[in-house]
Amino acid sequence: MHDITQLLQAAAQGDREAGDRVVTALYEDLRRQARRHLRQSGAMTLLDTTALVHEVWLRLADVQGRDFPDRRHFFAYAGRAMRTVIIDLVRARQADRRGGGQDLLTLNTAVVEQTPQAGDEVLQVHEALDELARWEPRLAQVVEMRYFAGLAERDIAEALGVTERTVQRDWQKARLFLSESLRG
Repeated sequence: MHDITQLLQAAAQGDREAGDRVVTALYEDLRRQARRHLRQSGAMTLLDTTALVHEVWLRLADVQGRDFPDRRHFFAYAGRAMRTVIIDLVRARQADRRGGGQDLLTLNTAVVEQTPQAGDEVLQVHEALDELARWEPRLAQVVEMRYFAGLAERDIAEALGVTERTVQRDWQKARLFLSESLRG
């Protein structure tokens, strides 16, 4: 673990080889995280696990001067990046499904509109999480770190500089807020 921290710090200083070694060392963990994200997003992304990990790595490599003090911060950021990749793909797919800039044709689709679409649900969760971030940023960070990055409460508490009990309370508050937001 200490080696990963040193590699992350070297990568932050611009050492491209250190960045590549970080991904090599954490590749299987990133794949597990990607599998969890893809399972949660349903069939709306058309990405496989490897493609998501590689897309996230490209986004991480483009971030200049990004400092990841340790493994937990790296995975929290990777989880956020995976979320944005999936949301971007869902939005693009929905735009294509809705015509992608073509002339609109009105049809009677009352039956289809009654059943929620998986992509719509993903976007609703994303929008609710954005609203939570505006209201209480730390609660949104807890959700991202726990739900999207798969970090344990102990790791989240250490990364945010709070106690585990605070993380537990934040998680409860965030779940309640998101549940209410998604209902109405």
